[in-house]
Amino acid sequence: MSSQELSLCRLCVVADADPGALVRVIERFQNLSVVPRRVVAEFATNDALHIQVDVFGLPVEQLTLIAAKIGQSPCVVKAYWHRV
Repeated sequence: MSSQELSLCRLCVVADADPGALVRVIERFQNLSVVPRRVVAEFATNDALHIQVDVFGLPVEQLTLIAAKIGQSPCVVKAYWHRV
């Protein structure tokens, strides 16, 4: 595996203030039997929920698919990932 495949990546999600949004994001990783290195969720002043999930070693294609699937949820405003 190349060093880019083994890099730390962060999934960033902006969602409506829906109590189930955090669970829907985390369940994508649970389905893959992946434990994130870090998960941060914070409500913003505009009633949006900001979620960050740090993962290590997932292929770029898989992260792209995860972000796309999460982005299809009705409560999600935006979902993307980047290398940290």
